[in-house]
Amino acid sequence: MTTLNYEFFYTWVQSNLNIQLGAYKEKQLQRRIQTIMRQAGAETLEEYSELIGGSLSVKKQFLDYITINVTEFFRNKDLFDNFEHLLTTDLSKKFESISIWSAACSIGAEPYSLAMIVDRHDLPLKRNILATDIDETILAKARTGIFKDQDLKNVSIIDKSTYFKEVDRTFVLDEKIKNKVDFKKHDLILDTYQKHFHVIVCRNVTIYFKNEIKEEIYKRMGQSLVKGGLLFTGATETIYQPEQYGLRKVASFIYEKIE
Repeated sequence: MTTLNYEFFYTWVQSNLNIQLGAYKEKQLQRRIQTIMRQAGAETLEEYSELIGGSLSVKKQFLDYITINVTEFFRNKDLFDNFEHLLTTDLSKKFESISIWSAACSIGAEPYSLAMIVDRHDLPLKRNILATDIDETILAKARTGIFKDQDLKNVSIIDKSTYFKEVDRTFVLDEKIKNKVDFKKHDLILDTYQKHFHVIVCRNVTIYFKNEIKEEIYKRMGQSLVKGGLLFTGATETIYQPEQYGLRKVASFIYEKIE
């Protein structure tokens, strides 16, 4: 079996796609690279890099596969219910208006879930919800606001009828909700973070990163929150010693900025 030159490939991807693969957990990442490389018909990473560089479809397939896009509305519904309660009872009393960032937003189900909560409770936004992801293709899909039935499995019957219209076995999101969200490309590892957020939602992405990268992300998110703001993480992303990021745990996978 050919030994794959990951060092070459990581450098090539950094130079040509501006993605830092060295930040990801190595064994998981390399399994994914081998799978997608062979699906493309390449035997070596040198061959695969040429395919990526020469074909938009191969490049898109690689980016979609490596930047994991698994999501749904109100993912982990019980956790989202806890978060909604804190957002609408505690946070809304502290601030006249709020700024929200949905990081690594994938196809948009998460920021649109937040926008639905904002609409239902008539929460005043300081500005539109910021939704970011590293993948331009997935951001384009998010902006359409078109979803499959399986994406909406946690959406209540009332919300489904209020905020979606069924068209050709897909569900089209109401423009009112779409207009509450601004999508933007952003790399959690390489790019700077905006400041003064009252809410940051970053779920089910740091599990793929090495510990030192994960710690740096939480440090920078802590710095981006205002005092009293909330960070909501994924269902397997417990932050140990949150105080090192200026945070304290207030509920399962929900942290408050305390300093």
